[in-house]
Amino acid sequence: MAETRVHSFLDFEKPIAELEGKIEELRHLSDEGEISIVDEVERLQSRVNKQLAQTYAKLTAWQKVQVARHPDRPHCSDYINELVTDFTPLAGDRTYAEDRAVIGGMGRLKGRSVIVIGQEKGHDTQSRVKHNFGMARPEGYRKAQRLMDLADRFGLPVITLVDTAGAYPGIGAEERGQAEAIARSIESCLNLKVPMVSLVIGEGGSGGAIAIAVADRILMLEHSVYSVISPEGCASILWRDGDHATEAANALKLTAQDLMALEVIDEIVAEPVGAAHRHRSVTIRAAGEAISKNLAELIGVDGAVLRKQRREKFLKMGEAPGL
Repeated sequence: MAETRVHSFLDFEKPIAELEGKIEELRHLSDEGEISIVDEVERLQSRVNKQLAQTYAKLTAWQKVQVARHPDRPHCSDYINELVTDFTPLAGDRTYAEDRAVIGGMGRLKGRSVIVIGQEKGHDTQSRVKHNFGMARPEGYRKAQRLMDLADRFGLPVITLVDTAGAYPGIGAEERGQAEAIARSIESCLNLKVPMVSLVIGEGGSGGAIAIAVADRILMLEHSVYSVISPEGCASILWRDGDHATEAANALKLTAQDLMALEVIDEIVAEPVGAAHRHRSVTIRAAGEAISKNLAELIGVDGAVLRKQRREKFLKMGEAPGL
């Protein structure tokens, strides 16, 4: 069963929503008469579990995009709060301003000191506005660079949590050098001589995502997505019509399964049946285990070797089978 009752249902979850609605109604009835309310609830819950398993086993690319964007899906701050102890946030890019779309700082993962950098979308209207819906401005990427430089200086592994529709495309961001900031952030990733592990926890969109994801190991949650452009953006360019987003999602090969086959990512972190938004803590713990395992495999590798292998890894991606 889900950890908490989910109130936001996606379009393809309507049959599940109806069943869960009936369960809620039954739970408010007294257990009288010939039919046991408890037995009926258990029967309906069994149907819900079966329906969830069948539905999530055959999600289309567009449905995975919807799941990755689910408002109840755990965000960067949730992972940090549950996985990282003694977290000390570090703010500002020392050039222009603080960008709250990017959260970064020092802490401990399973007792190991690390630098954590992630994109935060926010959970409600107020926090989404505060974090600019996870779309970073140049100062956000310059803050990421500063933190990566700090990690290199003190020999601390870097963990990044990717969840953005893309870098903020506003005029002010462009005036302050958005493209240059993203390029420099990618350069900082490539130059690191400490281990770096990236996890796509929701939506990995375009340069805004890869700016903090050029890592030794790239992991993706099972129902997250990672692509050069959003399906809507792709559809508006190729078809001149955003209504073709479903077709664009299929063409982009943006699912974790597609990217694993193309050797763009290194590991898929399984989500419980019904996805991360139904089982937040279980998903976060699984993500923490995957990150820790990959970090442990990289610790002790010479910095120059890490840097060389990381660069070769990304140069080789265009040669992967199927591309």
